[in-house]
Amino acid sequence: MTSLGWNLAFPKIPKVAKFLQPLSNWLVFLIAGLSIGLLSGVLSILSVWLANLKSGRCVDNLSTLKTTCVDWREWSDWSILNYFIYILFSIFFAFVAAFAVHRLSQQASGSGISEIKCIIAGVDYPGYLHWPVLAVKACTLPLAIACGLSIGKEGPSVHVACCIAHLQASLFPYFRKSTAKMREILVAASAAGVACAFGSPIGGVMFSIEEMTHTHTTKMIWRSFFCALAATAMLSALNPFHTGKLVLFQVSHDTSWHFFEIVYFIVLGVFGGLFGSVVIKLNLAYTEVRRRHLHRYPVSEAVILALVSGVLSYPNPLLRIDMTEGLAMLLRECSPGNNSDNHIEDYGMCDASQAWTTIHRTLLATVIRTVLLIITYGCGVPAGLFVPSLAAGATFGRLVGTVSAMVHARYAHMPFFAECHASASQAPCISPPTYALLGAAAALSGVLRIWVTVPIIIFELTGALGHILPTMIVLITTKGVSDWLSGGEGMGGHAEQAIRRSKIPVLTRTDGEGEGDGEGEGVHVALAMTPLAQLVVLREHMQVGDVDNVLQSKHGGYPVVRSVDGDGMQLVGYADAQTLAKRLAQLDRLSQWAWVSFSTFGGEQIIFDVDVDAGDSDSDSDGGGDGVDTPTRTPTAINLSDTLTETPITIAPSTPLHVAMKLFKRLGPRVMLVVRLGALEGLVGVADVLRERDSRASRDSRDSRSNTRSTIWIQLRDYITTKINI
Repeated sequence: MTSLGWNLAFPKIPKVAKFLQPLSNWLVFLIAGLSIGLLSGVLSILSVWLANLKSGRCVDNLSTLKTTCVDWREWSDWSILNYFIYILFSIFFAFVAAFAVHRLSQQASGSGISEIKCIIAGVDYPGYLHWPVLAVKACTLPLAIACGLSIGKEGPSVHVACCIAHLQASLFPYFRKSTAKMREILVAASAAGVACAFGSPIGGVMFSIEEMTHTHTTKMIWRSFFCALAATAMLSALNPFHTGKLVLFQVSHDTSWHFFEIVYFIVLGVFGGLFGSVVIKLNLAYTEVRRRHLHRYPVSEAVILALVSGVLSYPNPLLRIDMTEGLAMLLRECSPGNNSDNHIEDYGMCDASQAWTTIHRTLLATVIRTVLLIITYGCGVPAGLFVPSLAAGATFGRLVGTVSAMVHARYAHMPFFAECHASASQAPCISPPTYALLGAAAALSGVLRIWVTVPIIIFELTGALGHILPTMIVLITTKGVSDWLSGGEGMGGHAEQAIRRSKIPVLTRTDGEGEGDGEGEGVHVALAMTPLAQLVVLREHMQVGDVDNVLQSKHGGYPVVRSVDGDGMQLVGYADAQTLAKRLAQLDRLSQWAWVSFSTFGGEQIIFDVDVDAGDSDSDSDGGGDGVDTPTRTPTAINLSDTLTETPITIAPSTPLHVAMKLFKRLGPRVMLVVRLGALEGLVGVADVLRERDSRASRDSRDSRSNTRSTIWIQLRDYITTKINI
């Protein structure tokens, strides 16, 4: 039965299919979200259980977590033996994780956020979202977290979530055949991954908007929220920790704050800016050292890092326990009814008489955690930097809060603390856990440089809506310090700076704002474009053999031009190389001498029903010759205009460079054609504008240093001359 007969016999089928298509799209996001939530719950349980295994076991049931075990015991009554077992487990977990990644799939190492950002932006990473990478990363992530390295699981969770969504969406032709739809589900998956990592669906959506993509629509936001909500619903149904919480460090804050504490909040903001800048710069510098000298020894490096981390961490109870448990301990309010689940009173952090011990421990924990984060992130195991940044910020915040409480206890009579006396509340005037919360927010925002997502995640984790103003004060201070240390707003967070350093042609969210180096009004597209003389182009009318020769250049596409007397090369359109190659492959009967046309007027549609040249004849031509088949007649050219984009994105050569960057970010092309009055003058791509921007910024920096040295020398010379004359 023909399609027409089918439609006549069953007229409602097309309408039903049209109705079901949107439902199938939502179904893909639902399945992806549920799968991400399920796997996240399993990985969270494994990570905590393996981390607990280093310090002891549950007598009643070995599979029970420490937070829910009634009878938890250490491996030995001898502390030195427990120390040895702790380090031994750390080394073993690190070795297994690094060895599996190195031998099975090296793409499973690291965070994955930078690579996912590049994939969403259109960069091709073959195999990065396939089954082998997913399997290796999912299996080694709990081991990497449990071995005690100063790393988190949030970045790898985004990579794992995107792998799941990509593999499931690939089963549906609607997504498999559309790169735009596939990128859309990757954005939604990244939102679901962060939502499960923090128990924060709205924060996950904001993260996908603020960090992962520069172009978002209302439909994309809704689908990302739907996917994140499905993932967190599945995680909540699993109840992985048997506490009703999605993550271990989910706490509740209901304490009030006082205006005199703004001074301390600013201190926390300054710390966040300094911490972020130091971690980004030193970690990227150490990553370069690793790439040059240590890349051949990923397993040995991971084992040594685990050994060093274990030796330094075990003596300090704030570093010995799992990082998520440590965060819960630091963030939870002190109360007389604290039980063994929070471990706060066990370490004396709520005992005013042990304040100096707390200060000593938190100071050491902050320094050690920061150093270990710098040298560990990027090693040969799955690794993220969200939770380590939160942990370092929380320990510093707890330090500031403890010092503030000590100062208040000693000088409570001073007018500075008069607001405490006026309060009728029985709660402590200064709450150190609140400072830990704000310090964690400052450190995380300082590293990631995302200023909307972080407070949303903090509020969803704690419900501390009364701390909106302190959080804003801390983050504004952090942003100011970060921008000052970076020389402006154009640097971005760790992921964006890593992309820039790797020279991947991807525009970050700060590119194209017209404020960065090399993006000034005087920098035009003509300086960055590839001129027409260096381009490989297609003519409006060509022979098949010539088109094949052009396709051998392996470019992604080619401008199609026609020669016009006095006007140079007039632009006809832009042909995608892959589409054109497929069309020519379908025309296998064509001789290399056959003519094709990219013109939108005239020409036969696709297929010849007659021989197109004498070379197809079985008889040899009379009159000798050199044996080369030559056409005996000129057939009508085959029309290939359907492979042509007749209205490609064009730009004038005088367009400022930062405007071109905005067009690349908002419209999403990989290349734009540079045209003046209809005549093609060149082609500009993302890599071209980035190369020109960086080159000009480098020249400006050298000129600035040269001018500074010249000015200093002139002033010194004038000073010496004046002294001699005197």
